[in-house]
Amino acid sequence: MTQKHAPDSALLAKAETLTEALPYMQRYAGKTFVVKYGGHAMGDPELARDFAEDVVLLKAVGINPVVVHGGGPQIGAMLKQLDVESEFIDGLRVTDRETARVAEMVLSGAINKELVSWIGQAGGRAVGISGKDGGFVTATKVRRTQKDPDSNIERIVDLGFVGEPSHVDRSLLDTISSAGMIPVVAPIGIGEDGHTYNINADTMAGAVAAAMGASRLFLLTDVPGVLDKKGNLLTDLCPSDIGALREDGTISGGMIPKLETCVQAVESGVDAAVILDGRVPHAMLLEVFTRRGAGTLVRV
Repeated sequence: MTQKHAPDSALLAKAETLTEALPYMQRYAGKTFVVKYGGHAMGDPELARDFAEDVVLLKAVGINPVVVHGGGPQIGAMLKQLDVESEFIDGLRVTDRETARVAEMVLSGAINKELVSWIGQAGGRAVGISGKDGGFVTATKVRRTQKDPDSNIERIVDLGFVGEPSHVDRSLLDTISSAGMIPVVAPIGIGEDGHTYNINADTMAGAVAAAMGASRLFLLTDVPGVLDKKGNLLTDLCPSDIGALREDGTISGGMIPKLETCVQAVESGVDAAVILDGRVPHAMLLEVFTRRGAGTLVRV
């Protein structure tokens, strides 16, 4: 007499998860996802391993991921180690020639190649580049103004070699992706003046997503997303919502430039932008392949 065994509940749950993910895999096959990877998750080997596995999985199911990484804390640590003094204006680092040299060394060197290595260990093939490679990103010098508290007159602030993308040539990324590899991008650009410019990683990711006509832009950060005044996660926003939340003080500080990047991206043709907590294991997969999602999605 044979006895029937009930299926293992854990295995059944995994099968149901795959079934739930199937329509999303079909929807995004052949699409481009641009992922900005930064924050404290970059310093945690376990989270870095999870992130690399997620990116490799996206590639395996037919999605084309492009990774853009930051590295502010690592640059700061290296400047301190080399005894290079940093000047800040309104919280923004002034990047003189020596600081720019160190930033490029850290971003295009140590961090970039470490991410390439993590993706390789997860079974993927990655190529590390910066905006200087192949004329990929042309940068222009950032101009900022500061209001004098006494006279109330605005003056131009020179942040040195800090830039923003003025043109993105996607051909290099297309070549890498079509060869079955994952581009890993350091936020460095070259100006028409021949100078090297350090670019904010969120800004770089948004510009790359717009140039690629990406289906999704993910900004992985150190917060769950946009929270209302009661601390609840706001899961779905449009540009007009963001304007109202800024006016009533719900969003402030570092969240403002992130949301500005999201708005610029979706208004430039990106289907949607998502702010996610990079400290949550596999947050990107939860956002993409489940009905509930995991962060704040911005779309027009």
